[in-house]
Amino acid sequence: MKLKELLSSLSFYNRNSLIEDVEITNIAIDSREVKQGSLFICIAGFTVNGHQYVKEAVNNGAVAIIAEQEVTAPVPVIYLTDTHRALAMLAAKFYHYPTHKLALIGVTGTNGKTTITYLLERMFNTNNIKTGVIGTIQTKIGHQTYPVENTTPNALILQRTFHEMVDADVEQAIMEVSSHALDLGRVYGCKFDIAIFTNLSQDHLDYHKNMDDYFHAKSLLFAQLGNSYHNNEKKFAVINEDDPVSNLLKRSTAQQVITYGCHNKADIMARDIALTAKGSTFYLVTPIGNITIKSKLIGMFNVYNMLAATAAAIVAKIPLTIIKIALENISSIDGRFETVSLGQPYSVIVDYAHTPDSLENVLQTSKEIAKRKVYVVVGCGGDRDRSKRPLMAAIALKYADYAIFTSDNPRTEDPKVILDDMTKELTEPQKFEVIIERKIAINKAIQYARKDDIVLIAGKGHETYQQIGHVKYDFDDREVAREAIKAKEK
Repeated sequence: MKLKELLSSLSFYNRNSLIEDVEITNIAIDSREVKQGSLFICIAGFTVNGHQYVKEAVNNGAVAIIAEQEVTAPVPVIYLTDTHRALAMLAAKFYHYPTHKLALIGVTGTNGKTTITYLLERMFNTNNIKTGVIGTIQTKIGHQTYPVENTTPNALILQRTFHEMVDADVEQAIMEVSSHALDLGRVYGCKFDIAIFTNLSQDHLDYHKNMDDYFHAKSLLFAQLGNSYHNNEKKFAVINEDDPVSNLLKRSTAQQVITYGCHNKADIMARDIALTAKGSTFYLVTPIGNITIKSKLIGMFNVYNMLAATAAAIVAKIPLTIIKIALENISSIDGRFETVSLGQPYSVIVDYAHTPDSLENVLQTSKEIAKRKVYVVVGCGGDRDRSKRPLMAAIALKYADYAIFTSDNPRTEDPKVILDDMTKELTEPQKFEVIIERKIAINKAIQYARKDDIVLIAGKGHETYQQIGHVKYDFDDREVAREAIKAKEK
């Protein structure tokens, strides 16, 4: 694409030389990813400023630079006031506005996003609709999977990924949308058809000023559904009616609202709920009919996840019979209340719960289905919201019979400091111990377990690494648990 054509997506810019004959074959914001023919966009990030890497970008083949600070380069430089915002506009233009060529569902909220995206994937696939999924675990295009760095990638990666989905004939994209992504404008240029809200509870207060700021970030997804109406482009906001912020969220969108819940009157409801150690059964009430669901997914939090996915599927014209088949045939999601079973007489469950609310949910569920004791292994991430640390520890002791507090991803913090923050207000020393090394902590909990006990390993779920300092080391709670079970049962 000619640089001049690409820049037509912007209203105002200044340039230091002629650009008419400059051909752009690639866009990059990392100088290491620049190749011949690239447009290098300088982004001033939290830790790295792209303006400092212009020389490297040119050496690697950049034929033009976009910047908001003064730079020196032997290629054309285009100056803008906001390269963050321009990145989304340029990426969307370069990749031919891919979200106008497929349907897009965005899922936001503190907990449940990943599970809902995979429930929706199963529903659409069961209805013979090819899907793409972007989220915490991975990116999927059809059956192909790709690793991810963030829950919601930056605008450049997003538009490139949607373009690849279009090329692969994906009809329906489903994406987790984090509060960071909304606040930082990563989803600018994405044309959402359905936005789903799961719930709001404390998380990311290391980034957001307070819970009001956190809520505001989440609400942006619903505001970005647009303010106009068109017969051929109906848009929907799917909102958890049982969450206290539901009414505020409804006021954030001009689009049609469909609600779900178990307590307050909603469009999609679960009644006669029965929860067991083997799954969940409920009577699903919807505007298009009612039906009994017998799911292998465990816990009240998963009932809410199934309702959210059902609501989105219904407005996407998925038949109720297909929804039932999908919900009843999915048994687990990676790292979400995932059972590690080698035939041992006690249960070992791995879950991504890393917020006070999600930990409370999985521990409540564990307690409800436990025949005997519940043990929990849990920590808190470093360089993240410190205020939730004592809350997490208090919740662990409230619901578990015994807790082992250990390292999560300490990052650049001292693990001992994190664990001190968690435990300094606890008053029942007989109910917990602190073991800094996570592998030892998991082994210890499994050693404690007896017949019919439950060991819940919380915080990391699907993750296959542990970040210490700036290095990610191989570490998978599920594999560590398997080895511990083998060692105990041999």
